[in-house]
Amino acid sequence: MMKYDIKLFCVFLVAMSFNCLAQNHIFTEEFKENIKARVDNEVITGIVIGVVTSEGTSFYSYGVKSLETKEPVDEHSIFEIGSITKTFTGVLLANEVINGELSLDDPLQKFLPEGITAPSRNGNSIKLVHLANHSSSLPRVPNDLIRLDPENPYSHYTNAQLYENLNICELPRDIGSKFEYSNYGMGLLGMVLADKNHTSYEKLMVKNIANPLGMESTRISLSPDMRTRLAKGHSNGIEVENWDFQAIAGAGAVRSSAVDMLKYLAANMGIEKTKLYSALKLSHKLSGSGDGTVNAGLGWFTMDVEGVDVVWHDGGTGGYMSFAGFTKDGKKGVVVLTNSTGFPDDIGFHLLNPKSKLANPKPSISVKLGNAIKKEGIESAIRTYKDLKENHADEYDFRENEFVKLGYLYIAKGKTKEAVAVFKIYVEAYPDSWNAYDSYADALRENNENMKAIENYKKSLELNPENSNGINMLRKLGVDVGSLEK
Repeated sequence: MMKYDIKLFCVFLVAMSFNCLAQNHIFTEEFKENIKARVDNEVITGIVIGVVTSEGTSFYSYGVKSLETKEPVDEHSIFEIGSITKTFTGVLLANEVINGELSLDDPLQKFLPEGITAPSRNGNSIKLVHLANHSSSLPRVPNDLIRLDPENPYSHYTNAQLYENLNICELPRDIGSKFEYSNYGMGLLGMVLADKNHTSYEKLMVKNIANPLGMESTRISLSPDMRTRLAKGHSNGIEVENWDFQAIAGAGAVRSSAVDMLKYLAANMGIEKTKLYSALKLSHKLSGSGDGTVNAGLGWFTMDVEGVDVVWHDGGTGGYMSFAGFTKDGKKGVVVLTNSTGFPDDIGFHLLNPKSKLANPKPSISVKLGNAIKKEGIESAIRTYKDLKENHADEYDFRENEFVKLGYLYIAKGKTKEAVAVFKIYVEAYPDSWNAYDSYADALRENNENMKAIENYKKSLELNPENSNGINMLRKLGVDVGSLEK
């Protein structure tokens, strides 16, 4: 027993040395000040950054799990990783290929339930590789997806619905001809792999990836312990619901911690040798799909970042944004997890290659408007906007998307009067933007102000005759759109 205890103690000391070697020189004071400014300026609620090299792991955290509790985030905090889940799905496919269970060129049709027919085009059929590298020609999301709960958009969409949608889906272009990012395709792939193995996507992922790599805090369903460590999602400074998935889990359902994600990256990089390494390597391999700057493997992307090849993916759900990537030579890996919207990709790319510059995000006007509405009401928000625009225009982010995010968040929460107010400001700020009028009309329609909604949908179509949302909404409101269509 004594020898065993001494051995464990020695392993502990080695592990401590391994980790400490990587500390201090990774996160400079200038870097930390940049991260702190993002949180202090309410661009980010909480952030955890992890770096792994052959020398060990380093973490830097700032901000809170919740604006209500003020409990700080750390490397053990749980976040939704969103579309980084797609890399797990790619690895699951690669693992089946390595084990001789599947071929990348297997047709999708081979794995579909009776009565379900995969769409084809010009005599060509969708293969598994097309689902994994976003070249299937399937749309970004199923066209029959009805978001019954706007704050949790995928929660009601079932496996049966996803399969049945294939029977009516028409492909707009030849299979394999173009990279077109598709949650539909990757979600379908995850579902097919799970059904083939007579299990759920979560159980398949845990069995083949999380458990072999020692990732005990990487799951879809939150355990009681994970729930206590959960960083609450935020959008525009407002706490939002977590996202839940039935179908399409393979596109974005996984939750994890920075500690676990560095284990995942270390395995992908070959720093930690595992039985999964051959499958991990195959998932990185480019498969002919890309948009010229980004090339796709099986879930992963590869991109030249200021002369350094980086394998990466980012992710986002309603209240979280994330990044995971590593240099193709396996020397450095980075994970960035946040419990707020706003992609942190610049942070990840900068740590992987310092030549890639860090952004200096300005505080969002949407956060200021949201805080004003919460504390003092709509009229206060209008005064706040006018003051900041007139006297502090260079200090805040007034881009269109800042208004869009806040307005639709209010619609999702059923706060239609607030949405109308935000989008009215949006129209005043961007009087030549078709999307401003279209968004304003959406809010008016939700607030049962149909005549005003019709007026603004028509204005949006004057500016952009191809605005399909405007045409569809006018039809629903009983307007003859024949003379309005291009």
